[in-house]
Order: sequence, then C-alpha cells, then structure tokens
Amino acid sequence: MTVPSEESSPRRRPQQRKQVLLRLDPAVYEALARWAGDELRSANAQIEFLLRRALAEAGRLPGEAKPIPRRGRPPVKPPESQ
Repeated sequence: MTVPSEESSPRRRPQQRKQVLLRLDPAVYEALARWAGDELRSANAQIEFLLRRALAEAGRLPGEAKPIPRRGRPPVKPPESQ
C-alpha cells in the first residue's frame, strides 16, 4: 500500500464561504435590503452581520469563526513622516 506524497496529492484550496439558499417573504427582503443600503452593505452581508450578532449575543458564535471579510478598496495609509 502506497501513501500519496504531497507532490502527487491535490493542493488544498482555501476554505470557501458556504453558500445557502434562503427563502424570505418579499416584504422582509425589501426591508432588509433597505437597511443594508443604509449601512452601505449588500443584503447578503447584512444577513451575515445580523446572524453573527445574534450568535454572539446568545453566546453561540464559534471561536474559530473568522471575521467578516472586508470588501472594497483598502484604507488609505497616511504618508510616513521622515
């Protein structure tokens, strides 16, 4: 019996974000989308933000949960003084 070497085994991809299908009442979605727009988030990001907040408040947010990835341009760094 041979054990595959690291060179012959497929490379692991970085863990991808989980995709789920979510069915919402249209009025609930519209309210969520407006709220998300007010906070400059997508509806998807707003759902994740709210779920994480609810999990944290309930003491159920897993410690290994990574922070929400930041989107858009990186912040501008001030010039270094000499």
